[in-house]
Amino acid sequence: MGWMVLLPLVAPLTALPIGKLAEQQSHPRAAVRLLTSVSVVLASCSTLSLVLLAVVGTAQLPGNPLPDSWSDPEVRAAVPYDATLGIAAIVLLTGILATTGAALLRQARTRSRARRALAGLPATADPAVLPDQHPYAYALPGGRRLPGRIVVSSGMRAGLSADEYQALLAHERAHLAGRHHRYLLAGELAARAHPLLTPLRGAAAYATERWADEEAARAVGDRGLTARAVGHAALVGRPPAGLGGPAFAAGPVPRRVAALLRPDPPAHRWPPPNTRAGLAALIATAGTAASALSALNAAVALFLVLKAATSL
Repeated sequence: MGWMVLLPLVAPLTALPIGKLAEQQSHPRAAVRLLTSVSVVLASCSTLSLVLLAVVGTAQLPGNPLPDSWSDPEVRAAVPYDATLGIAAIVLLTGILATTGAALLRQARTRSRARRALAGLPATADPAVLPDQHPYAYALPGGRRLPGRIVVSSGMRAGLSADEYQALLAHERAHLAGRHHRYLLAGELAARAHPLLTPLRGAAAYATERWADEEAARAVGDRGLTARAVGHAALVGRPPAGLGGPAFAAGPVPRRVAALLRPDPPAHRWPPPNTRAGLAALIATAGTAASALSALNAAVALFLVLKAATSL
């Protein structure tokens, strides 16, 4: 494996520029998919590298659950500073497990709290209007047995005109139809696995809102109305306490309004190669490919070394 096993740990640096530039030269839908895919692959590769380092670096430590033959000097020679890097990898993997577990637990609690708030309303109500004077609206993803639902407070409904309210509903329906919660969760877990991916998580979250904005504008047939609805909802609304996920007034609202007042974004799936966004996308793709190849190469190399040096 050698030093190449460390490449996936620094490869996310190649993806940082794309976080700011993807939205400028591509449709928000394409930006969300690109940013999420890059984040998931890079996070997976860095985590695999940490696992390999932990296996090699801690095999010789007393009390480890690995076979004694795995502590063979030939195996440990596959990684420089094997003991130091192995212990560091164990610490980092423990932190990743704790933070990702906390994120999943928090999401489960948030959905459960939201479902309890809807307990007294008809299951067929669409949207579900809660008797709450605090203005808010959000999309509640469904599960295996429960369909996704749009939740709007009576305060938000009263604060918008009829046309603006229809734009709000179209925005939230776009979140449900596009399964945006999955992209958000994938970006969140990737950022927990590798802190360098945090900017990509924020960029993808903003692009998700822009994606829903564009779908809402297309549904109501008026970009100006959608922009006015986004701005008005941001002025009168606030996120519901304790609830996360997509919300109509979320994200940098002035940027969203300005984008809606411009013509439709380009429909191509990849930023043009002669732009800064295109160059950043190529660099991010190259870094992602190099990270994947390095992690795969390290895993295969470790397997071959273990097979040659032990009874594996």
